[in-house]
Amino acid sequence: MNETEESTPSQMTFWEHLQELRVRLVRSALIVVAGFGLTYWQRFRIWDWAQHPFMDVFKTHSIAHAKAVGLPIPTVFEPFAFTSLTEPFFSLMRLSLWAAAFLVAPFLFYQLWAFIRPGLYEKERRLVIPFVLVTSVCFIGGALFAYYNAFKILGDILFKEAMEAGLRTNLHLEDYLDLFIYTVVGTGLMFELPVLVYFLARFRVVTAGWLLKYWRHASIIIVIAAAFLTPGDVIVTTIFFSGILLALYFISVVVAWFAAPKPK
Repeated sequence: MNETEESTPSQMTFWEHLQELRVRLVRSALIVVAGFGLTYWQRFRIWDWAQHPFMDVFKTHSIAHAKAVGLPIPTVFEPFAFTSLTEPFFSLMRLSLWAAAFLVAPFLFYQLWAFIRPGLYEKERRLVIPFVLVTSVCFIGGALFAYYNAFKILGDILFKEAMEAGLRTNLHLEDYLDLFIYTVVGTGLMFELPVLVYFLARFRVVTAGWLLKYWRHASIIIVIAAAFLTPGDVIVTTIFFSGILLALYFISVVVAWFAAPKPK
């Protein structure tokens, strides 16, 4: 095989692509199941970690409200409740499953790379380690950003409103996990935008100039996407995530400029 043949993307039939997809999905499912065994074993610790950002805001606002209205300072904080005997079991199982997906995220991104690898040139196939590293860092970094920042902002706004209205906290475990998982996973996926643009630019689907030309249109789409990806009907959180997505969009412009195939 000569150098030209080695640098040419592999030609696969439709059925070969389906077979390859099946293999990658099966391997991904197996590793997630393996990770689930570990995360379910530690499900109560993971639950403590998941409720930590919420509890910090809840305690702060509960104490501040008690001082403001002259009530005794609360010492016990138990905001969560359930109305079905099966709710805690299935909710913690779902949390463990998502935690397993985060735990094995690098392997999942490698399976994604392995699926698209046949369509790449030999030089691009050598980027497997940078691809897995960058996609994992972007995804986990976005999730951590949501964990340490988004919940604080959202919690501060919503709790302030609830406390001033004199409402008592009685949250369902399932509802909170919906909020938690939706925000963390959604933000992690947002942070994958530069990686997506890199491959679109490599395949000449988009260019840096095209992205700059249509940035106003993209801004409208970003605001709509942020409204769906951020839970609740609070405009502040939509604006907050829109700003993050818009920043990622312009970072993607730079990525597209570097990723564009150079003319020979």
